Amino acid sequence: MTPLHRHEPRILGPLPGPRAQSWLDRDQRVTSPSYTRMYPLVVKRGRGCMIEDVDGNRFLDLTAGIAVTAAGHCHPRVVAAIRRQAGRLIHMSGTDFYYTPQARLAEKLASIAPGPGAKRVFFTNSGAESNEAALKLARRHTGRVRVISFLGAFHGRTYGAMSLSGSKPLQRRGFAPLVPEIEHARYGDLESVRHLLRTICPPDELAAIFVEPIQGEGGYIVPPDDFLPGLRRICDETGALLVFDEVQSGIGRTGKMFASEHWGVAADIVCLAKGIANGLPLGAIIARDDVMDWPSGSHASTFGGNPVACAAALATLDLVETKYRANAARRGAELSVDLRQVAREHPHIREVRGKGLMIGVEIERDGRPDPALRDEIIQRAFHRGLLILPCGASTIRFCPPLCLTSRQVKMGVEMFQDALREAALGPSAVSA
Repeated sequence: MTPLHRHEPRILGPLPGPRAQSWLDRDQRVTSPSYTRMYPLVVKRGRGCMIEDVDGNRFLDLTAGIAVTAAGHCHPRVVAAIRRQAGRLIHMSGTDFYYTPQARLAEKLASIAPGPGAKRVFFTNSGAESNEAALKLARRHTGRVRVISFLGAFHGRTYGAMSLSGSKPLQRRGFAPLVPEIEHARYGDLESVRHLLRTICPPDELAAIFVEPIQGEGGYIVPPDDFLPGLRRICDETGALLVFDEVQSGIGRTGKMFASEHWGVAADIVCLAKGIANGLPLGAIIARDDVMDWPSGSHASTFGGNPVACAAALATLDLVETKYRANAARRGAELSVDLRQVAREHPHIREVRGKGLMIGVEIERDGRPDPALRDEIIQRAFHRGLLILPCGASTIRFCPPLCLTSRQVKMGVEMFQDALREAALGPSAVSA
């Protein structure tokens, strides 16, 4: 029997199939309407870059569960690590007790984080919690309250993380008042930051600048080469902390362990989650030893650093470091070349951008961003057996597992090109 990860996409009939539709009906009666389901996919199992739904349809997954399954779905070494640890200890709470997987993972993260000097690690359950922890630490360490973030940023949906975000009105509407003293500059624009410091954000009151080295939800935006180094200089001049949100861009996704390494800039605090534990809920902040100076009891997490999640993370980091980080660079280069070739043939692609396997394709019509066409392309791709996702105003994101093969690159680009051609010319796939 051919293993799932070696299979090709296969659609057996109209989507959703009968079993999927049954589950959709059950789900919609009881789950929150706030969830953002892009298409009616009900997953049964996954392996590598392939997904199979409850009706036996197979899909090439270029989403990795929103940039999470770095080593691929159900990698056997990660599964083995989870099973082994679950048979020994599932929970004891690392905020009150000690266990070896947490200490080992903290050592690992501290050793690979960019920048000189000793580091310390605080564990969370998610990217939003990592940004919350970084916000609290920055304000406490500096004794200052003001923070600068960026338009287009997405840092999470809890109150501090939501207040740092500047991505979509929907993510803020109805939730005011937000956390105060957070201002937003234009991403990639150092003068915009300096303008805030000259006007409404006194430099001696600035606690931190939060920034994604490559914007994720905002559209997979790669900043100018002088942007991150310039932010580092501003923080050094003002005494503020530089905080990198590497939740989506870290753990090998861009071909380096941390996206900031492309510009040779080290942060004072790095926020992680998503790919770190290959699908188990885990996040972390890594800070300079002298920055993480909050006292015992000032911040904690019952489940952050769970032993099973830490075991999964140790296996994932080993795989990414030794194998998949380099593969992300190679496959990302192939994917970028092929997508740019598609762009030369299709006027609806405004730009292909990104690094490694963090690639955005911006869709336009008549010279303007076209989110409706973007969403139609995604729907048509789904009906062909390709999973992709939106971001930004009109961008399609390609963020596959880092184990993506050359063969899968070619398959994915061919299906994307067919979906693009059909969406630009035909009626809606949703209504078909």
